[in-house]
Amino acid sequence: MNILEDCTLCPRNCHVNRLAGKTGYCGQTSELKVARASLHFWEEPCLSGTSGSGTVFFSGCSLGCVYCQNYSISTGMAGKKITPERLADIFLELQHQKACNVNLVTPTHFVPQIIKAIEISRTKGLYIPVVYNTGGYEKIETIKRLEGYVDVYLPDMKYKSQELSRKYSGCPDYFLQASGAIAEMVKLAGKPQFNELGIMTKGVIVRHLVLPGCIKDSKEILSHLFHTFGDMIFVSIMNQYTPLPNAARFPELNRRLTDDEYDEVVEYAISLGIENGFIQEGETASESFIPEFDGFGI
Repeated sequence: MNILEDCTLCPRNCHVNRLAGKTGYCGQTSELKVARASLHFWEEPCLSGTSGSGTVFFSGCSLGCVYCQNYSISTGMAGKKITPERLADIFLELQHQKACNVNLVTPTHFVPQIIKAIEISRTKGLYIPVVYNTGGYEKIETIKRLEGYVDVYLPDMKYKSQELSRKYSGCPDYFLQASGAIAEMVKLAGKPQFNELGIMTKGVIVRHLVLPGCIKDSKEILSHLFHTFGDMIFVSIMNQYTPLPNAARFPELNRRLTDDEYDEVVEYAISLGIENGFIQEGETASESFIPEFDGFGI
């Protein structure tokens, strides 16, 4: 049976028939919906390079964080319905634009359609790496489906605390699911590999967005990642939290991260011995870093 007839692609396990037009937590039927496809220059240096990462933003999300910067697409409001064949052409168009990779943003709920598009595009000459850019709330079974299709995994590790993950993302099992999924990603991708231009061609980069007032949780996440995976992964510590209206009902989130908070987390990472890492410097908490989801490139 097609998994979309009884969808369990993500840990929400909605069991809806998306082929019949039903929607679960992600808000999407079986029809691909994409909001933007373009070169993006603000990913980690080993992903963006000098020519940009070929980002494809999918509509809908199985996570639904209250502070989401891509709210208009995560809720499914923005986006255009396309076929897997058109998605395959988009991959090739990004490659033609000299993209370092194809970067699939929030792709979980469209994994079967994406696999089909990758198969089609490879028969037509797609050769650049494929990046799976996810919020981390994944099932191991879904990640296993990506073997042979995805080269670089770019998951978030948002929370260690069940209280925080329940409060801000409605999923107390976030750490359980994300930690298992990341372990599977490392198993599939292996040790990080780079080409002659310093672009990652295989491997895992785990992102962690430091939230205001959540320094203790950030440290616990970094400790887990380092002691579990060591130099098998890169860790990207992000300071770009932006207080947006949707999170205003949580007063503790209605402010930006302070320099002292971020520096404390970075210093802790250094004290652990993390060497494979990225940090952000300067003013990154700005809505100017959020692209227009206007159907560009679709």
